[in-house]
Amino acid sequence: MYASKPPQPIDQMTGKRPPHAVIIGSGFGGLAAAVRLGARGYRVTIVEKLDAPGGRAYVHRQDGFTFDAGPTIITAPFLFEELWQLCGRRMSDDVELKAMTPFYQIRFDDGECFHCSDDAEAMRAEVARFSPSDVDGYERFMKSSEAIYQVGFEQLGHVPFSSLTDMAKVVPDLFKLKSYRTVYGLVSSYIRDPRLRIAFSFHPLLIGGNPFTTTSVYALISFLERRWGVHSAMGGTGSLVNGLVNLIESQGSTIRYNAQVDEITVTGGQARGVRLEDGETIEADIVVSNADSAWTYKNLLPSINRRRWTDRRIERSRSSMSLFVWYFGTKKQYADVPHHSILLGPRYRELLDDIFEQKVLADDFSLYLHRPTATDPSLAPDGCDAFYVLSPVPHLESGTDWSLAAEPYRSAIAQRLSETVLPGLEDEIVTSRMTTPDDFESRLLSFRGAAFGLEPVFMQSAWFRPHNKSEEVDRLYLVGAGTHPGAGLPGVLSSARVLDSVVPNAVDLVQ
Repeated sequence: MYASKPPQPIDQMTGKRPPHAVIIGSGFGGLAAAVRLGARGYRVTIVEKLDAPGGRAYVHRQDGFTFDAGPTIITAPFLFEELWQLCGRRMSDDVELKAMTPFYQIRFDDGECFHCSDDAEAMRAEVARFSPSDVDGYERFMKSSEAIYQVGFEQLGHVPFSSLTDMAKVVPDLFKLKSYRTVYGLVSSYIRDPRLRIAFSFHPLLIGGNPFTTTSVYALISFLERRWGVHSAMGGTGSLVNGLVNLIESQGSTIRYNAQVDEITVTGGQARGVRLEDGETIEADIVVSNADSAWTYKNLLPSINRRRWTDRRIERSRSSMSLFVWYFGTKKQYADVPHHSILLGPRYRELLDDIFEQKVLADDFSLYLHRPTATDPSLAPDGCDAFYVLSPVPHLESGTDWSLAAEPYRSAIAQRLSETVLPGLEDEIVTSRMTTPDDFESRLLSFRGAAFGLEPVFMQSAWFRPHNKSEEVDRLYLVGAGTHPGAGLPGVLSSARVLDSVVPNAVDLVQ
């Protein structure tokens, strides 16, 4: 299914091959980078540790059920469409996206639900239903979100921030947009109802951030959703992965699976390829790492003296939270459960403090419940439902022994779901699997088992984040959640867009 094509042949007129790019990892950042480099004349080899593509977007198939392992909410679909256009094709010919209406349901602990959509009038009515006095404040917040979007996403999302000068140029705009505030602080300056403050501030959790510490630049997500909508891919997010793989192979590029990189080879201060765990060396003109940025610097560059991203600096950095994810299938359908639900527990600020600051595994939790069969029944056997439920948890600095904690935690979540939105759940489960922070560390090679790389606080954003063009080694480039602009599908795809401005043109590297 994922057979690779041979590299592009020697050009008969010049007698030379196009320059070779090796990409470490086939997550969305690596796949997007491969398409972009292929379109610019590079021949590309992706080396992937796992047995199939996707990275965090890997697909689990079990007992007739299909489970997307990672991202399920698709915003800014134009970033995907652009990749197909680079290959002279249309995404709609390969992948069907379906707009979600509403986007998701937020269920508060008392059972009250808030429905979020791109319908401006419906959103005003929802806000008024909770707090009529906050409608005007909500409108002003959305205008603020739009202004932040125009600067933070449209103007800066694809800027490389390779120098401190790049950062200095945007500081006045960021200050004007109150980027020194947190997302929760910005929302609270417009909205007074505590439930609405939660509804419009939780978005940083989608990219590994704490709403109480994440820079308010990420308040742009509210307008991003309104502008572009929230979509799901028919066949699951894995259908997008497969579509990109087909694009890459149609360019003549190669994807190798079960190929873990042990080292990025460096000669004369330049990345010259990779050495695999089995000892094989693959030579390259440039190397692009879609691996976790902390893992890349700590583990894949043992032969160099790192100047900026030293072990000491990485150890002192703030990592995002991790995730506990339980995938399960039921022998009945829960027709009243929407595609996307956010189920809040009894605590909000206190729970986030436990996760991000205290780094303790709390007894209570807030959950994201994904029921893709609400939109695409093909992901489960007839009459069944596929689910995954995700709980933010502290990364591995918590010291939690997940070999002991995983099953009791899963059981507690199952009980909570049974008491609320999935009555009788325990008797309906027919298949089950779990992902813990241990898996993020051992399977996805993420430092501290963090699910989203570095936490998106201000001093770890833009220029302060690991650069897309490595500061340590020439001809080494970074894409994915751990570099600029950050996590989430729009951020990861934008990190590959940055390569267009920092990677040399292929003609300049022809051997």
